[in-house]
Amino acid sequence: MTTNTRLDDLHIETLAVRAAVERSQYGENSEALYLTSGYVQPTAAAAAARFAGDEEGYTYGRYGNPTVASMEQRLAALEGTEAAMGTASGMSAILMMCMGLLKAGDHVVCSQSMFGSTIKLIGSDLAKFGVESSFVSQTDLQAWQSAIRPNTRLLFAETPTNPLTEVCDIQALADMAHNAGALLAVDNCFATPALQRPAAMGADIIMHSGTKYLDGQGRVMAGALCASQQLITEKFLPVLKSGGMTLAPFNAWVVLKGLETLDLRMRAQTVRAGLLAEWLEKHPSVARVYYPGLASHPQHELAIRQMSGLGGAVLSFDVKADGPEQARQRAFHVLDAMKMLSLSTNLGDTKTLVAHPASTSHGRLTEAQRQAAGIGQGLIRVAVGLEYPQDVQADLARGLDTF
Repeated sequence: MTTNTRLDDLHIETLAVRAAVERSQYGENSEALYLTSGYVQPTAAAAAARFAGDEEGYTYGRYGNPTVASMEQRLAALEGTEAAMGTASGMSAILMMCMGLLKAGDHVVCSQSMFGSTIKLIGSDLAKFGVESSFVSQTDLQAWQSAIRPNTRLLFAETPTNPLTEVCDIQALADMAHNAGALLAVDNCFATPALQRPAAMGADIIMHSGTKYLDGQGRVMAGALCASQQLITEKFLPVLKSGGMTLAPFNAWVVLKGLETLDLRMRAQTVRAGLLAEWLEKHPSVARVYYPGLASHPQHELAIRQMSGLGGAVLSFDVKADGPEQARQRAFHVLDAMKMLSLSTNLGDTKTLVAHPASTSHGRLTEAQRQAAGIGQGLIRVAVGLEYPQDVQADLARGLDTF
């Protein structure tokens, strides 16, 4: 867990390569990787003070690590929050957030369009421990307001959503949550702080799966929560210490280095995603394209306003079909016809990754939950990488041109 103390007036591009813990006595330029599970204490009294939290200092690998602290400081600087806490994965970050903030009898309002595992965790797993939840339309502010109860403690949104790229009004949800005495958490995995900074729009907690764009090359699992110092220290750190959702130092170091190129990658991949979206929208085998950068997107103006004028690097599209069975068959045909692109459910890689959400990332949901989330059998998600745009189009055309 790390607090931002040396930000001055640096721009986000500079923070991405400079924000980190102080160099060691060896003066390394590239941030050091500290592979250690424990720390030698100078005295018994110092050890007691550090374990009690009365004195700064590292005590045990589950509680903190200098490399992890560098990643936390850099990410917090990019998101514009006081502090951040790294975790073993994005889902472990969500679990830590819920365990730190909620108890039996508390209520959460979530978008019904969130990542499938998030819906399963909050709607099913946490329900076994008495946490209540309501899932509402991502874009319907009245539905969010109507779902709030006296025991509502948290509103949780993902924007844009996975995989339909629905966009919510962060500022409006923040005002709504605060008026109800609740907090707003935003999953910022798709946009990243390179395109969108939810804290500047009133969000209290920003969640990340560092596995995605923060790493940027599909190498490690990682997660994080960005928030105020009080939330990090009083709510999340105790859960980390007892629950062990600890981010491994090596994974933190990989994400730390990935953050250095985050802005460049996101902008380059966004340009390529926009070109692919425009091409798909004109293709005769495509029924609809979901991409915030297109004027046809229902929340296009909001997305452009919230996401630095860009649409992000992820898009989805429905193939044309007569019914669910044919839609699934045609979607599989497109995926199986690819010779270059990667059939993979991850995203955020420099390689373009293509997936069928209904049978993979959202496969554990019931059919009713998938329908509520708009996940049809003909839906294909594309996380656009850095390949030459026409090469990506040509590989998708192998299937789309042969229905």
